[in-house]
Amino acid sequence: MKRIYVNEKWCLGCHLCEYYCAYANSGKDSMVNALKNVKINPRIQVEEGEGINFAVSCRHCKDPLCVKSCITGALTIENGVISFNHDKCVGCYTCILSCPYGCIMPDSEGHAVQKCELCTKNACGEPACVKGCPNQAIVFEER
Repeated sequence: MKRIYVNEKWCLGCHLCEYYCAYANSGKDSMVNALKNVKINPRIQVEEGEGINFAVSCRHCKDPLCVKSCITGALTIENGVISFNHDKCVGCYTCILSCPYGCIMPDSEGHAVQKCELCTKNACGEPACVKGCPNQAIVFEER
């Protein structure tokens, strides 16, 4: 299965992946309309420190602790992609606590969670963070 991989040696820390992610999941037709005067809430986060930058997103684990810990069944595995059903989430945040990579976060309203779903539920067709990375530090491939 294809997954997102990051080469921290190539990551510039520009945060463009975050903007492309937020736009792709906004449901709007224009990046300007989606992001202007809005605090973005991307499903990928750039971690920075001491000359190293690294984009962190869901690793779509083969044996995911987040899915096992979800008390309502809001997180499921579909074709290797860990998917999230917003309607089933009760906002207990157990999945956030159980993810060893910190890839699940509260949504913008704070009553449910959000996570990377490899852009399978939006119009992109492939991860927008990969398309938007100017240095090709983020790739979507099978290894």
